[in-house]
Amino acid sequence: MILHLATINFYCYFMLNKELIESFEQIVGKENVLTQKDEIFQYGHDETETIQCTPELVLKPNSAKQIAEIMAICHQKLIPVTPRGAGTGLSGGAIPHKGGVVLSMEKFNKIIAIDEKNLQVITEPGVITEVLQNTVKEKGLFYPPDPSSKGSCFIGGNISENSGGPKAVKYGVVKDYVLNLEVVLPNGTIIETGANVLKNSTGYNLTQLIVGSEGTLGIVTKITLKLIPLPKFDVLMLASFNNLQKASEAVSAIFRAGYTPSALELVEIDALKIVSNMLDSHAIPIHENTAAHLIIELDGNNKDLMMQEMESIAGLLENFEVGDLYFAEDEAQKNELWKLRRRVAEAVKLAGYTIEEDTVVPRAYLPELIKGVKDLARQHGFEAVCYGHAGDGNLHIRIKDPRTTTSYDAPHMQQALGELFKLVKKLGGTISGEHGIGLIQKKYMPLVMQEANLQIMRSIKKAFDPNNILNAGKIFDMQ
Repeated sequence: MILHLATINFYCYFMLNKELIESFEQIVGKENVLTQKDEIFQYGHDETETIQCTPELVLKPNSAKQIAEIMAICHQKLIPVTPRGAGTGLSGGAIPHKGGVVLSMEKFNKIIAIDEKNLQVITEPGVITEVLQNTVKEKGLFYPPDPSSKGSCFIGGNISENSGGPKAVKYGVVKDYVLNLEVVLPNGTIIETGANVLKNSTGYNLTQLIVGSEGTLGIVTKITLKLIPLPKFDVLMLASFNNLQKASEAVSAIFRAGYTPSALELVEIDALKIVSNMLDSHAIPIHENTAAHLIIELDGNNKDLMMQEMESIAGLLENFEVGDLYFAEDEAQKNELWKLRRRVAEAVKLAGYTIEEDTVVPRAYLPELIKGVKDLARQHGFEAVCYGHAGDGNLHIRIKDPRTTTSYDAPHMQQALGELFKLVKKLGGTISGEHGIGLIQKKYMPLVMQEANLQIMRSIKKAFDPNNILNAGKIFDMQ
């Protein structure tokens, strides 16, 4: 199936003149200023639905100084700026819907230093997450956050979205590893947000304010991350269930019994069939009555203890009508299982499930959320598949509707999503666990936040970006 990008222009563009373009060329070099449509088209979309908003030009700086000079001009001339990492986002955060300038961070691709004594790494934001992980792994160190797109996404984008991934259930998300940031503010000022220390109670925590701010407050140019020692072993088990509700109920029971998996993922059968077909893989057996699988991983330094715990978990699952249980026998089997899990989003999107929602609830309420999703699909006439980080209640929902490929141009879809998010709120959750709000979720923010919360956020945005040029119109609109 071929997905066609829908061109959606929200605002009139700021027509950049020859003089301004020449100013940018003097800063970054003519070869790093892209203006031709065939060059800049790819910078007008990310992995969000099927939306295209082509910018007026793309700049590719390679230093904080260059970004500072660019931002000083844009601040003075009121030129919209959209920071961009690898373009793997799922909430429209990198879509330049106001036109203007896309600031690509692709040249910030160096790991600056690894401090083995203090368990820290200093990196530029354009380093691919998996490259960073593999580099520190060679020294026996571990950076746990691992979004499914880790083989292509940038660490800077992970900072902007406060990304998580399967390991978050045990080790936490990006914010738990960021110690200090170098940031260029919208007016061109360069600051450090903190210090390269494990404890810091010196004024407001600007570091954590930048993490998850989706590129609306500043542009991150250097990152200091905390590392931990790499666990020596991991064991992986696949559990099949004939009932999706029972599979989701089992998740909370594992934690209540005192076990803390390093990953606990749920994939329902429709999503598994799609990704298995795409990859021509038979790594996960699919039986006629199978409804869902749980992927359960334990890691640590005592392999015998981990095997004992996994056997105990297997016994616990019998209370939830578990079907077959499979233990990965070697690294090849583990890698194949994880490849299937990480490629689910890509596979189901290619199969026409173009609308993705990133909900999160307290994990004990996953059964109610999944049931609500299926009920809404029946009521509103669309198909939905569920998968995600069940261990921390973060459920990804993919929707296929023959009437639309986006949630923008379909009032019936917006109504259904509104009902979904009201359910999420009722269950004590919220509308994004790791993908961010960006463009596509901002209309639903009032469903989960008081107006007072939004006003505080607007005040913070105004303090950082008084001219509202940096990734404006993401998360919320200024009033």
